[in-house]
Amino acid sequence: MARAVTTQTKTVNTVVAWIIALLIFFPILYTIITSLKTEPEAIAGFSLIPSFTFESYQAVQSQNDYFKPFMNSVILAVGSTILALIVAIPAAWAMAFNPTKRTKDILMWMLSTKMMPAVAVLVPIYLIFLNTGLMDTRFGLTVLLMLINLPIVVWMLYTYFREIPGEILEAARMDGATLWGEIWYVLTPMAVPGIASTLLLNIILAWNESFWTIQLTTTNAAPLTAFIASFSSPQGLFWAKLSAASTLAIAPILIMGWFSQKQLVRGLTFGAVK
Repeated sequence: MARAVTTQTKTVNTVVAWIIALLIFFPILYTIITSLKTEPEAIAGFSLIPSFTFESYQAVQSQNDYFKPFMNSVILAVGSTILALIVAIPAAWAMAFNPTKRTKDILMWMLSTKMMPAVAVLVPIYLIFLNTGLMDTRFGLTVLLMLINLPIVVWMLYTYFREIPGEILEAARMDGATLWGEIWYVLTPMAVPGIASTLLLNIILAWNESFWTIQLTTTNAAPLTAFIASFSSPQGLFWAKLSAASTLAIAPILIMGWFSQKQLVRGLTFGAVK
C-alpha cells in the first residue's frame, strides 16, 4: 500500500524542488541578463536588472558570422549521434541478449575510458589529425565526437535493451527474422523511448563539447563553442559580448531540451521503477 503524503509535505517538496531548479538555472539566467546590458554595466558588478539593449548581439553578429558555427554545431552533433547509434545499437544488442563472461568487464572498460582526462591524449590525437589531413574538418571532428560519447551511448542502450523480454526476439527468429531484421524491425521499435533519450543526450554532449573543438579547429569546422571562445582576447574579457555569444550558443539546445524534456525523463528513467 502506498504511503499517504500530506499536503504540507507536498508543499515543502515543491518549494525545495523550485529552489534547486532556480539554483541550477541561475547561471543561464544571469548570462541572458548580462547579454542585455551595455559593456560598462556588465563589468560594473552584480546586478539582476538589465538595460534591455541588444548592442552586444549586434556586435557579436558583426564580428563573427553566427550562422556558420551554428551549422557546424548541428552537423557535428547530429552526425556524431547518428554514427554512434549505428555502432552502439548492434553492440548493445549483442551484450544484452548474447552476453559472455567478459561482457561486464568490456562494459566497465568502455566506461573507464571516460575517466581519463582529455588532455592526456591531446598530443597523439592532434598528431593523428595533423598527419591525416583531418585538422579543422567536420568529418574528423564528427568521428572523434562519436568515439568520445560512444561508451555512454552503449551503456544506456544496453540498460534499455536489458528490459526487453528475450522471448520476443526468439519469437521473431522462429518467424524467420534475420539478425538485422530482428534488430531493425523488432528491437529498435520497442526501445524507441530509450533510443530517443540516448539520441538527445548525445546531441547535448556533442553540442557542448569545447575542449576538442577548440583544439582541433580554426575556421572551417569551428562550432559554437569555438565561437564563444573567440570573444576572449588579450585585451580582456568583454562580458556583455561574451554573454551574448553564450546565449546564442545555448539557445538552440535549451529550446530543444525544453520541448523534449518528457522524452528525456522517460528515457533516463526507463526500467528504473519495477
